[in-house]
Amino acid sequence: MGTRPLFDPERMKGPPPAAPPPPPTGSPPATAGDNHLTVSALALLVCSALEKLPQRIRVAGEISNFSDRTHWYFRLKDEQSIIDCVMFQTAARRAAFTPVGGDRVVLTGRVEFYPRQGRTQFYADAIERLGEGNLERRFKELCAELKALGWFDTARKRPLPAFPRRVAVVTSRTGAALQDVLVTMQQRCPAVDVLIADVRVQGDGAAQQIAATIDHLSASHRTLDIQAIIVTRGGGSLEDLWAFNERDVARAILQCAVPVVAAIGHEVDVTIAELVADERGATPTQAAMRLTPDRAALAEELAAARQRLHRAVLRRCEQRRERLAASARALAHETRLFLGRATLNLERCAALLARRRPEAVYAQRRAALAAASVRLVRAAAARLHTAELARAAEDLVRATDDALARRRERLNALARELLIAGPDSVLARGYSITLDAAGRAIRSASAVQPGDPLTTRLADGALRSTVTAEDAGPRQPPAQKPDLPPRPAASDSPRRRTSRRTADKDPGQMDLFKP
Repeated sequence: MGTRPLFDPERMKGPPPAAPPPPPTGSPPATAGDNHLTVSALALLVCSALEKLPQRIRVAGEISNFSDRTHWYFRLKDEQSIIDCVMFQTAARRAAFTPVGGDRVVLTGRVEFYPRQGRTQFYADAIERLGEGNLERRFKELCAELKALGWFDTARKRPLPAFPRRVAVVTSRTGAALQDVLVTMQQRCPAVDVLIADVRVQGDGAAQQIAATIDHLSASHRTLDIQAIIVTRGGGSLEDLWAFNERDVARAILQCAVPVVAAIGHEVDVTIAELVADERGATPTQAAMRLTPDRAALAEELAAARQRLHRAVLRRCEQRRERLAASARALAHETRLFLGRATLNLERCAALLARRRPEAVYAQRRAALAAASVRLVRAAAARLHTAELARAAEDLVRATDDALARRRERLNALARELLIAGPDSVLARGYSITLDAAGRAIRSASAVQPGDPLTTRLADGALRSTVTAEDAGPRQPPAQKPDLPPRPAASDSPRRRTSRRTADKDPGQMDLFKP
């Protein structure tokens, strides 16, 4: 048996593509016809051209889109060009450092063309640090400037609202970050309304659009009834996230009239917008959790408060019952003492009267005896009242428990009626409602004009459309009964209009039924 070869990780990626055999000397390249090359022939020409390059090339540039998946995959770029690079595990282990996006490095390796995938890549064997990139340097300089101005100070950051009624989300409508925020807020507390502000999150003009949107929401937060803002987007390279490192966005967040929670990229990504914001979320989901109360926790707190209130009522009633019992015992003791003293005094008076029998003393003692009788009657009445108070306290406890039970049953009945009569139940039965651009319900075809945008609200979302034509007929406002709800605009209107669909479902908007 021969010696078993050592394990080589480079072989895990498969054997290199076999080059087609070279054409015979003096003959033209293989073709599929008389005037064009085959794909394999063109790939052979590319490989032949790359073989003329040196086998060891040193190239300097800036790291971008770095990914560590056992092997290192990244791009090397400068101001005008970019090239895909790969550094296999064996070479990556020998590297003195792990690069990140924005690092300026010098790579040593070779350029190869892989015909099976049609890719030209630089295969790096060694990497040396050259210095930080332009974006990384700009990021650090702006961080140092804003930190000196106090924009990052913890003391100026505001607390988040405990129970916000409406939260604005500044992000791209098509991004996954928006869906994470909507799902999390719907699961934790559906009562919190969401206002979606669709903006570009990368590319030219993205920073200016984000800053302008935050400024508008800040100026209109009372009209829009906004208590907080979430600024978010998914992960990406330093270039993709650069819109949130611009000074305009940081200034808009700093001057915003309501608290701002920023969650940009993944947990390892840090942007200037997150440093200036009142709260930073590692992910869009965490940002939604910071602003949305947990309805399960609220239910537990409500049940605990109900139990505490019940125990407090019982404890207070027990204290009052004990005080009444103590007062009754004290009153009985004082009554016995008083009667004893009165009896002794009466006996002394009777003895003195037997010896002297003066009329004046007799009348005085009679008056004292009458007063003592009155006090005795009052003491007996007080004892009777004490027993009545004890019975009244017991009745109060029973009445309180009965009232709480009736109110609980009434609340459950009202909740069921609200669920049955709610607009979502009506839409779930196949109905829809059409709104104009201001969010008002369309009750007649005469209320719109060709070119007006419309929004049709369905049970599972909304459709946007534009009025393009109008049927012939007299233009008279339809008569409506003030006490009846408006009929759906798409079925029973006396004048029917055709429309062109301009948008897909909108599951994020929750304010379509506002007048």
